[in-house]
Amino acid sequence: MRYAYSAKVSRDSKGLTVTFRDVPEAITQVEPGQDFAVIAAYALASGLSFYVDDGRPLPRPSRLRAGERLVALPLLEAAKLALHEAIIEGRVSNVALARKLGISEGAVRRLKDVTHRSHIGQVEAALAALGKRLTLATLEAA
Repeated sequence: MRYAYSAKVSRDSKGLTVTFRDVPEAITQVEPGQDFAVIAAYALASGLSFYVDDGRPLPRPSRLRAGERLVALPLLEAAKLALHEAIIEGRVSNVALARKLGISEGAVRRLKDVTHRSHIGQVEAALAALGKRLTLATLEAA
């Protein structure tokens, strides 16, 4: 899956308000001088973390509409979301994945936590244990 979602951007006196129709939990304000891509991606990751925390499937990204901007998640956050989806798809518990990886259940919870800094290699290993392979694509910057 591509971890990039359509963002509606509205301008007001405080800066930009960013919302995501596919992830209503994600909303943020970007003030003048702030990096839009960083702030919007952080809000998106935070919104998607509610799905991970609740063990729910992630919403599928809709097509970009006129006037919207595409917000992509950074590699680590996208990898963690891929892990979440692989866990749901495989119906694997945190304990079962921990056994496969030889780590604690708490370490698996941290690997799934979108806001926790993990090593990408650990997430890649967890995906491999679930029969998945992490790949990378390079796109032109927006």
